[in-house]
Amino acid sequence: MNREPSSDRLFQLGLGFMASRTFLIAVEFGLFSELAAGPLDAEEITRRLRLHRRSARDFVDALVAMGVLDRNDGRYSNTPGADRFLDHAKPTYIGAYFEMFSARLYRFWNDLGEALRTGKPQNETKLGEDLFAALYAYQGLLRLFLRSMTGRTRACAQELAKKFPWRKYRTVIDIGSAEGALPTELALAHAHLSGGGFDLPPVTPIFEEYVRSYGLSDRLKFYPGDFFREALPSADVLTMGMILHDWDTEQKRELLRKAYDALPAGGALLVYEFLIDDERRKNLAGLLMSLTMLIETPGGSDYTGAECCGWMREAGFSEASVKHLSGPHWMVVGIK
Repeated sequence: MNREPSSDRLFQLGLGFMASRTFLIAVEFGLFSELAAGPLDAEEITRRLRLHRRSARDFVDALVAMGVLDRNDGRYSNTPGADRFLDHAKPTYIGAYFEMFSARLYRFWNDLGEALRTGKPQNETKLGEDLFAALYAYQGLLRLFLRSMTGRTRACAQELAKKFPWRKYRTVIDIGSAEGALPTELALAHAHLSGGGFDLPPVTPIFEEYVRSYGLSDRLKFYPGDFFREALPSADVLTMGMILHDWDTEQKRELLRKAYDALPAGGALLVYEFLIDDERRKNLAGLLMSLTMLIETPGGSDYTGAECCGWMREAGFSEASVKHLSGPHWMVVGIK
């Protein structure tokens, strides 16, 4: 028998911003780091986070309902996932990615309608600023941006370390490396690998500090430069994570050609993103990230694995294939 359609899913979608903002504020306020040391009652949470008593209980109970906090005998604690990934003190912390969304992107998403009508970015560019110039100009904002990229990259990098035949290669350089989370994870997993990261010059001390914290300064070096103005550094493997989606289709093709030119015969290019599935029906994360690129960039967009394979073959790569990493993350492997 046919069932009457339910409106439950529509309410979840329409009111989803409420849950998102509540969670982002919890990360921004450092709630999960406070609870990492042990359970606290609502009164102590209220005091530590300097909350008003009126809705503090609703706030933490909403997080219980979302499944990121537990409550037992009136005391609140992190769920295992929140404890692992949202405690500032742990190397597995990914909260900086959510901090960046809270500090910048949440308010820009309010103008999605205007972006869809005009095709124009809705961020700092509305004030006449260049996105990357704005991000890289101020150390505080730059560090938050780079930490957010680390939060987004680390788990993906650990999967990439397992799902590519690194034993065949000796050197790897990450293009657009931010703090250096990807080459660091690769070097930690494979003692024979050396290389480093390529990014704009202001990133230099932050990359070097991050790599030094893992004792890898002798194996990983920083290569400063602008990938549209200069040749890419050469290595057996080049990687591009969350880079191509910042640019329009011709710029994507240009970067793939430059990667091809920098690789030796038999070298590999690894591109990983929230790829849109080829049928454009399943990977919601890839589609939403593409809308983020609409809000953030003049011409950027996410893309399907098939599209990237086609661009790689146009650039000269003899082989191009798509492999799943984890969750919404996929990689495209091109072999020269």
